[in-house]
Amino acid sequence: MENNNNLVLEYKCLDHGFVRLVDWMGDDSSIVQAARVSYGKGTKSVSEDTALIRYLMRHLHTSPFEMVEFKFHVKLPIFVARQWIRHRTANVNEYSGRYSEMPDEFYIPEPEQLRLQSTLNKQGRGEASIDNSSDVIARMKLTQDKLFREYSELLSTGLAREIARINLPLSNYTEWYWKIDLHNLFHFLRLRLDSHAQYEIRVYAEAISKIIKQIVPIAYQAFEDYTLKSIRFSRNELNALKLLINKDLPSDERLSELGLSKREIQEFKEKINEI
Repeated sequence: MENNNNLVLEYKCLDHGFVRLVDWMGDDSSIVQAARVSYGKGTKSVSEDTALIRYLMRHLHTSPFEMVEFKFHVKLPIFVARQWIRHRTANVNEYSGRYSEMPDEFYIPEPEQLRLQSTLNKQGRGEASIDNSSDVIARMKLTQDKLFREYSELLSTGLAREIARINLPLSNYTEWYWKIDLHNLFHFLRLRLDSHAQYEIRVYAEAISKIIKQIVPIAYQAFEDYTLKSIRFSRNELNALKLLINKDLPSDERLSELGLSKREIQEFKEKINEI
């Protein structure tokens, strides 16, 4: 789906799901205005606005990012929704199986996603694929068809929808409206875009990231640079780095070529000197 500004606001996810941006409040300029509220009205140049947003992100001044909000319509398997709902910093209104009949739509993984249990991560799949993926998919489909057929038969007897639904599997699709501010959305994306996140929820996180980077491109670039693609070190790890780091730093010109601003170069030098 595209609006008149050619923003792509909807992405298909998995086999039956989607993420759709239905409304939003604010953009990069809203972050800048909130940060500068103490200094009177108006904003400065684009380059100065960019520098300010990057400074805010770099130094974890998060409240200006809360001035931007997004409301998404999401269709997703129930097991993905149960992971998603653990992010308790959003407003959610979900499709109700008590008021409405559940859809005959179930998630079936692609064959390449059927992998053996990881030997290193107790809660995730490993890299090794299973040998009988077609048999597993057939069994999943057979079970889903059977359970939905029984669900429909129970409804036909007049049984309450809230009872008839309870044997439906977690692969059944649900929908919700999900509203969240940008600061907390970045936290969601930091966790769910990670390679260790379950593939199915990562697909939705990737779709959301594609949508919001169109609305807040400067803030999203800062998020990528300072959060998503950065690494934190513990005190013990820093002590180990002391044994490795040569403090003869590259020239300011070289650091500038790597994308660091003058202020970032100064902060970088201060960090190195603290190690």
